[in-house]
Amino acid sequence: MVYGGRPSTGCYLCLKRKVRCDEALPECRNCVVYGRPCPGYRPDTIFRDETQKVQRMVKKNQLDKSSSAGSGKTRATTPRTVEVPEQKSSPVLVRQIADSSWEERAICFFFDQYTCSNETGECISHLGFLPSLYALCRDLGEKECSASSSSLRLAVDATALVTLSNEIREPSLIVKARYLYGMALQRLQQALASRTQAVRDETFASVVLLSIFEDITGERNGLASSHTVGLELLMKLRGVSQFGHAQGRDLFNFAYAHTHTEFLALGDKPRFKTDWIAGLLNSSDPVHRLMLVVWKVSQIFLESSSLQASAGAEDVGRLVSCMENARSVDLELAAWSQSLPDIWLPLIVYAQTHESLMTYQQISIAAVWNYYRAVRIILLKVMLGLRDTLASAVGERGAYCELLQEEPIILESIQEMITDVCRSIPFAFGLVDAMGNPLPTSSEGKLHIRAFQGYSMVWPLWYISSCGLATPEQSHQVRTVLARVGSTLGIKLALILAGEREAGYIAPTALGDCIVREETVV
Repeated sequence: MVYGGRPSTGCYLCLKRKVRCDEALPECRNCVVYGRPCPGYRPDTIFRDETQKVQRMVKKNQLDKSSSAGSGKTRATTPRTVEVPEQKSSPVLVRQIADSSWEERAICFFFDQYTCSNETGECISHLGFLPSLYALCRDLGEKECSASSSSLRLAVDATALVTLSNEIREPSLIVKARYLYGMALQRLQQALASRTQAVRDETFASVVLLSIFEDITGERNGLASSHTVGLELLMKLRGVSQFGHAQGRDLFNFAYAHTHTEFLALGDKPRFKTDWIAGLLNSSDPVHRLMLVVWKVSQIFLESSSLQASAGAEDVGRLVSCMENARSVDLELAAWSQSLPDIWLPLIVYAQTHESLMTYQQISIAAVWNYYRAVRIILLKVMLGLRDTLASAVGERGAYCELLQEEPIILESIQEMITDVCRSIPFAFGLVDAMGNPLPTSSEGKLHIRAFQGYSMVWPLWYISSCGLATPEQSHQVRTVLARVGSTLGIKLALILAGEREAGYIAPTALGDCIVREETVV
């Protein structure tokens, strides 16, 4: 009997799957993410019968020595030719670890990078329900698996593979990811054909995952997402019932932020009325309270767009009313920032370079704050546009000169918002800790954050850099960090928004023309 050395202390399932185990108690995170009960850990000391292995090694050494003695100097001068059989497998399979498929590794990596729940200590859940929902869909038999469950499983598999592909720079994984993406669209089309299946969480989650896939690959149509229409309609179709459980609320939060960010940042407008949503949000929750105010911002945005397009002297009253409403909503936004619980409040610290920085208790809180600042800048820019329209209608010295004189105050508020975003960037992207001390950087220049944390800050940062009111230094800082998000976290949309890839670029796919996007079905 030979002692085989110190064995791995990971759990049995992680050992079988050949993945690193965090050895947490009572169960490791990998098993939780994988959707299986943790089978526990092996004993500290294990003895294995290595007799045959030692005999083979001894025999091999004897053969090598006799071969070396027989060949003499000729062995040293004559190169040995070894025929290598033709490699028929793909490059991915060459590096594949036994007992662990690339799909399994991709799923664990994706869930680790893109999901978190309140149970882990986070104030904000980001698709925290997805691992368990995916596990249920995966374990269903072929006969039991509905179109909605199948579309979710395929959408998760596709998004996970493309996420891992970007991490390890393995293009061959993308080929399979695109195939699964096309299959997910087909199954989603079938689910949307049935109202019963269309309102299920699995269907809604499929659209959410496909929109994330689109952003990871950077394959939007211009800067507009091809899945926004589907998210809008499903929010409306699901109605009040989606607020009755945590899973539905998490899905709604993601979809609402996704669609309204696009509307406000790109100057688009909702295709369906969302007035009914306002009465269903919980005003005691900081995120829902912010969403309520954002809904009001979108209404003012739409009204101001129509006014500025064809405003005349007869529209002065409407212009003034819209400006006053905008001012009132801006006060609501300011009140939101002053009525948060202590855990949400920012901390002003000073870096070793004596630079003033803004940190938070959690990176996810920093993302919400930057979303708030971007929305407020949008509103303040609307107020500037209304002010210019009113000035052209009544003149600078007209009866509404008090409103017209607010321009310097508005510009000052915008610059304050932009400055605060820039001060929060080092913490929000893991460059410094909560006290402003620099964190060590990896040799590859990796950011010390998870992918969903960078993903949630992409659009607010882009708007700040492109609003035309940031200084050249601020714009450069924002675009630099967007480029790092794209290159180190694998979110290609960030590279597009940083200006490093042409907006509207669509990479070649293997789907063909037969795949129909879900919004055409809806």
